[in-house]
Amino acid sequence: MKRIAYLLMLVATPLLLSRCSVNRQIAEAKTLGDCKFDLVSADSVYLAGYNIREFRKIEEFNPLKYPRIASGVLLGSVPLDAHINLEIVNPTSRLAAINQLEYRVLLADVELVNGLLNQRIEVAPRGGRTIVPVRLRTNAYRLITDANTRDAFINFVRNLSGTPDTNPSTLTIKIKPTLSLGNKQVDYPGYITINQQVTNKILTGGR
Repeated sequence: MKRIAYLLMLVATPLLLSRCSVNRQIAEAKTLGDCKFDLVSADSVYLAGYNIREFRKIEEFNPLKYPRIASGVLLGSVPLDAHINLEIVNPTSRLAAINQLEYRVLLADVELVNGLLNQRIEVAPRGGRTIVPVRLRTNAYRLITDANTRDAFINFVRNLSGTPDTNPSTLTIKIKPTLSLGNKQVDYPGYITINQQVTNKILTGGR
């Protein structure tokens, strides 16, 4: 009888530990949803190979004045490349953490980019902060040529370049944590959605 009980304990212990691990990850991911997200800065921003700062003083963004952009429009490929830094602040009394996350970035309801951050991210409780660098690399062709998104994209470029007197742009950032279950990766149900204001101070890290 003791031997049977011992064998049952050997079988049950890994299952209990695995369940505890999953419950802990779910709690940490839920806490992440209670955190404050802020896009604090962007750097190394290029549009069709042009440094975004080149557009700072232009009164009207006309793609035809820039040969590589004009060529890209004809070919259907206008690369936008940037590094953005997302600050996460945890106001709760619990640890916020994830091992991996999927992200999507949208402008005017059109997806700019999606990707996967395969790294452990932890945000300490009671005001803990961490900066998460995100690579934004996409084809801006549709955003430039579609009448429904062109104005929003031009305004976004003006903000990224630091053009004065530009209305803030709104980015929608959706993140989905991934939980580890043994050797399997399980997606957290639904996305955490952040609507982020991008101002003309984003290149300098201003608020």
